[in-house]
Amino acid sequence: MADIVTNSKARRDYHILETFEAGIVLRGTEVKALRAGKGQISEAFARVENGEVYLYNAHIEEYAHGNLQNHQPKAVRKLLLHKSEIRKLFELAAVKGQALVPLSLYWKKGRVKVALAVGKGKAQFDKRQDLKERE
Repeated sequence: MADIVTNSKARRDYHILETFEAGIVLRGTEVKALRAGKGQISEAFARVENGEVYLYNAHIEEYAHGNLQNHQPKAVRKLLLHKSEIRKLFELAAVKGQALVPLSLYWKKGRVKVALAVGKGKAQFDKRQDLKERE
């Protein structure tokens, strides 16, 4: 399970309540760009809409050797989960102050997976407390 991209801000800004593994719908040039390590998910978030989960603001750079049909870097990408997991995510994300945050993109059996977490936002003093504990 080699990480392609990690979201270092997620654990700093959120208390992680629960994590899920999701597949992601990608085009060929997006996969090639990720193989080259050209991705960023620090500003990304997910939403449940019409019984489906979508990933927003995940930046995957255009593939350097692509053609005119190259992908859009900040396109909305569909996440693949079981229906029961989507229902659970919807219930957890509906609580005020909780968000769906991607923790990392990684390879599993040649496919790109997303570690998706339900997180509750930290206050400033919580972040300071974490810094003190690390030192």
